[in-house]
Amino acid sequence: MKTNGNTILMTGGGSGIGEALAHRFHDRGDTVIIAGRRQDALDRAAAGRERIHTAVLDVEDDAAVQSFARQIVADFPALNILFNNAGIMRFEDLTGRRDLSDAEATVTTNLLGPIRLTNALIDHLVAQPDAAIVNVTSGLAFVPLVATPTYSATKAAIHSYTVSLRTQLAGKVEVIELAPPGVQTDLTPGQARRPGYMPLEAFADAVAAQFAQDPTPSEILVDEVQFLRQAEREGRFDETLKTLTERAAAQRKAGDA
Repeated sequence: MKTNGNTILMTGGGSGIGEALAHRFHDRGDTVIIAGRRQDALDRAAAGRERIHTAVLDVEDDAAVQSFARQIVADFPALNILFNNAGIMRFEDLTGRRDLSDAEATVTTNLLGPIRLTNALIDHLVAQPDAAIVNVTSGLAFVPLVATPTYSATKAAIHSYTVSLRTQLAGKVEVIELAPPGVQTDLTPGQARRPGYMPLEAFADAVAAQFAQDPTPSEILVDEVQFLRQAEREGRFDETLKTLTERAAAQRKAGDA
């Protein structure tokens, strides 16, 4: 991935990781289109940065995704980077019959959303020089947080999908996976203040440093996520699952108190 001069589409760009990285890419010389559901949040994220543009997108609506992709290509023909970042995370109790609306929305946003948008833009990207697709997964793709089972499952699925996408697009489009640890954002209630989570600005700085490398790593992994990423490889999956479950419960309790 070029280290400047890109035209990047960043979904989920109105807040959190998407906003922070959009600012980093803008400030190094890229043009960034931030997409999200709320125009007010997008306007706030773009304020004062002349090369950040905004576009409303609801990734839950397939027809809207297709129309959005056509318009973005028309408005930004130099688009060469798709950054699939939009996602939602919901806590779920699996011990009894329940309303599945949270689970279904999570699958639609976190899994179908990136697949649909990638599909809608792939012909354009294949024809672009220095094209890349960045899929944001999670450390929970490798060791699930049992309190957020569908979220963890969608991130594991996107990790697998990214491996296949990278292999099929080899020599045509660079495919990169960004797997964050727990970061202090508003992804879940109270998370922005939750102890033990990585501060957002520190995370964005560390990620930006890896995107500045040439060549860009196929996996962008900050030190804080290696505990999860390497758990199975190092033969400590069960231990890590237990530790993660207990630690996450304690962090939420402490942060919400």
